[in-house]
Amino acid sequence: MEYRTFLAERLNTEPLIFRGCSSSELGAICLGAVLVWFPVGLITAGLAGAAMMGLGMAALSVIATIVIVASLFQRLKRGRPDGYYQQLVITQLHDRGWYRSRLIRHTGTWDLGRRL
Repeated sequence: MEYRTFLAERLNTEPLIFRGCSSSELGAICLGAVLVWFPVGLITAGLAGAAMMGLGMAALSVIATIVIVASLFQRLKRGRPDGYYQQLVITQLHDRGWYRSRLIRHTGTWDLGRRL
């Protein structure tokens, strides 16, 4: 029986950890979910008068958000090259004028600028 060993220095991209997401993607999803759901949970707990109930609701909402968003990323990334959705987000922000993209997005013929 032959065992294959994977050396970390030979990896081209981050390994996938959960539902097609790498650890940095999962960290970003988790951070966004925590920043959204914990204030919502605390406000709900303040209105209901039960702080632990709000924190529990926020924790369950964070877990549900991670699973749902990771599933959406998995569907978005299926069959596409590495870094596809990062370029998609950058081009969407560039089209709206919120971010200046360094990607070349020219349609048409290229010209060297010289004439004979």
